[in-house]
Amino acid sequence: MKNLIIAFCLICFYSAINPLSAQDSPIYDRAEDQLSHTDTIPDFRSKVNKLKLTGVIYESDGVTPAKDVIVYIEQPNEDGDFDLRKSGDQRYVFHRSWVKTDANGRYTFYTFVPGGDRRYNQMQQIFPIIKEASKAEQQLESLLFDDDPLLTKRCRKQLTKRGNTGRILTTKKENGILVAKKDIVLSEHTEPIK
Repeated sequence: MKNLIIAFCLICFYSAINPLSAQDSPIYDRAEDQLSHTDTIPDFRSKVNKLKLTGVIYESDGVTPAKDVIVYIEQPNEDGDFDLRKSGDQRYVFHRSWVKTDANGRYTFYTFVPGGDRRYNQMQQIFPIIKEASKAEQQLESLLFDDDPLLTKRCRKQLTKRGNTGRILTTKKENGILVAKKDIVLSEHTEPIK
């Protein structure tokens, strides 16, 4: 019961800082014509556990690369806390970034491995949203890290049972930086914008 209450509180907290309504969604905070397929999250250069998160987005057939799909991520800092900032009346997460896939569906973020908030048993997570042209944005499940100590055997078993193991990122060191690959297949059920 305690875990259920903690999970409910975390969902409420995340919902409070990440509203899903279109006019408030952070995916609209940057002009689409300013986006490229590669971007760097704020504070990247000062972080110890630098991460290159890269992949390909495919159409719903799982084969055709999806061009011009916007990918937005936000994450807590290395201590597991969300660095909230304010611009006018809007609050936003400081560690965030946007890209738009290239003609081959590729995208790359230069970021860092977020911390997990150990006070609340919160795992290390990156929160992605994708937006296809003429369709509503879609919030994906958070990306987890394979070497996170809070990603226990029990958690892995539950993720396997639900078929959610694809959200676990495995990192390897290349040229002094951690690299994780995350390919995404678009859902054919995403609603068009009305």
